[in-house]
Amino acid sequence: MMGTTDRPDSIRQTEDEILVQPPSEGGNGGPDPIVIRMPVDIRSLALSIIAGVGLVLFLQYAQAVLIPVVLGALTFYALDPIVDALERWRVPRAIGAALVLLLILTGTGYGLWSLRDDALAVIEELPRAAAQVRTSLRRERVSEQGAMTKIQEAAKEIDKTAVEATGTVMRDPGGVQRVQVVQPFRASDYLAWGSMGAIALGGQAIMILFLAYFLLIADDLYKRKLVKIVPTMAKKKITVQIVDEIGTQIERFMLVQVLTSAIVAVATSLALWWIGLDQPVIWGLAAGILNSIPYFGPLIVTGGLMLVAYLQFETLEMAAYVAGIALVITTLEGWLLTPTLMGRAANINPAAIFVGILFWSWIWGIWGLILAVPMLMMIKAICDRIDELRPIGELLGE
Repeated sequence: MMGTTDRPDSIRQTEDEILVQPPSEGGNGGPDPIVIRMPVDIRSLALSIIAGVGLVLFLQYAQAVLIPVVLGALTFYALDPIVDALERWRVPRAIGAALVLLLILTGTGYGLWSLRDDALAVIEELPRAAAQVRTSLRRERVSEQGAMTKIQEAAKEIDKTAVEATGTVMRDPGGVQRVQVVQPFRASDYLAWGSMGAIALGGQAIMILFLAYFLLIADDLYKRKLVKIVPTMAKKKITVQIVDEIGTQIERFMLVQVLTSAIVAVATSLALWWIGLDQPVIWGLAAGILNSIPYFGPLIVTGGLMLVAYLQFETLEMAAYVAGIALVITTLEGWLLTPTLMGRAANINPAAIFVGILFWSWIWGIWGLILAVPMLMMIKAICDRIDELRPIGELLGE
């Protein structure tokens, strides 16, 4: 009988490649399966798993330091083209970076001061909205009281039947009274907590701005240092490619994100003003800010606008109409505007983005939702340039 090595129609490769065999009419009546022989180094796999778990724990433990660093780097990438343009106009980088940051702080502060009345109006509407929701819930309870009474009566009859069938007697323990402790709602506690959170957020914002300012002054300093540290010329070229790719993608992503968020904010404000919803500018600004969170941000805005519209117009039709308009604006932006402006900068498939959002939100909370896409873009840019990590880049890509 001819051995397997003498069969001319079989193709054998090395152990780390695919072994392809022709279909044979064996006893099972089907072709032989394609066999993939891939040796696995258990020790290397175990070390990789341990290193991955250690990295995750480090990201969680050091988030108080890493999140401001990432936000400062993103701010640098967003403002670096403006500072570069000022430098071409013979403005020193230190002065140009200071002017840009000062202009942003002034504009943000003026905008918040201008919208303070609308924000206070929204806060003042909260008690009335809560009372209206409570009234609606009472109406629902009254309408369902008849059905609930019948269900309770049926349950009592079932209990009596079960007691008579088993012959047991239901005794009420004497001298025992059930007490339910209700913690009173005190708005002062929440205001104090919110004030402390605002102070902490302001401190982090100052640190982020200082870090962005120093990065804007340094410009390509750290890229030159990275290239100098790398030993070989081939690795120097790969390092330059990775840094340039990350810089190009992040800059384009930040500029597109700011532009699309502004368009969503303006379009939503105009649509809500045309409908007649109260405080349209506040809700438009919220829609623009939350637009930076893929998938979840538009859903939060849509749900909030549906509730607000129902409380104001007191009809489900108007609530659905307002929510539908907000959803249409964000959908058109996500399907048409962002892909056109982004091009190949965020060449990541939607499933990877969704999983990345889940992962980074688990690691860093709300900041993970906001920073998930930039982090994925940086990871993909690194994986595409390193041979050992290219499978990960292929999984992330479209």
